[in-house]
Amino acid sequence: MLNKQEGNMYPWVTHTWNPIKGRCPHMCSYCYMRKYWDRLGNPYLDTKCFKDNLGEGNTIFVGSSIDMWAEEIPDEWILEVLEYCSGYPNNIYLFQSKNPYRFSRFQGLFPQKTMLGVTLETNRDYNFSGAPQPRLRAEYLRSWNDTGVKKMISIEPVIDFDLDNFVTMIALCEPIFVSVGADSKNNGLLEPPRQKVLDLISELKKVTEVKVKSNLKRIIG
Repeated sequence: MLNKQEGNMYPWVTHTWNPIKGRCPHMCSYCYMRKYWDRLGNPYLDTKCFKDNLGEGNTIFVGSSIDMWAEEIPDEWILEVLEYCSGYPNNIYLFQSKNPYRFSRFQGLFPQKTMLGVTLETNRDYNFSGAPQPRLRAEYLRSWNDTGVKKMISIEPVIDFDLDNFVTMIALCEPIFVSVGADSKNNGLLEPPRQKVLDLISELKKVTEVKVKSNLKRIIG
């Protein structure tokens, strides 16, 4: 089902669409879907979604409830999703992952109006997810720098970082914008102090557009 964007999702996204469902294999400790894990079960392709009318003029986050690019997701499922999206060419499609290495397997098969997104919570190696560490995600995203594909980075939830290294990591990816947000679910993450987050925003604005999410107000006021 194509769902209108609600809640604390990106305000620039109009809809979400999740043809691949189930418990995300990455099982990040802060995941907003965590409370549903016990009943979600293993990932599966919901073929009923291929009857949905995706319309036109929409910005659709495909795979907002599960990282459809996790290694456990079969290539065939992803191909079916990309092919269906391509049948509605007048939308913008956001494909966001913590395993952007997987994007490379499908180069040339994405819909024309595609934006690739990557989550980078920090530049440090923390043990809060089964996904590749952020430094590897950034390296994979950089491989798309000269392809003409638009890229964005989500720093959410922001976790304590090393300012100069983090800004350099992000700048090298050449995103068209960065979205910065905080943990909304009280997961007890190691968050940076207010001034450090403000410094991050200030430095990022020197290299790209920064979109500050409303949930960041809890940290920066």
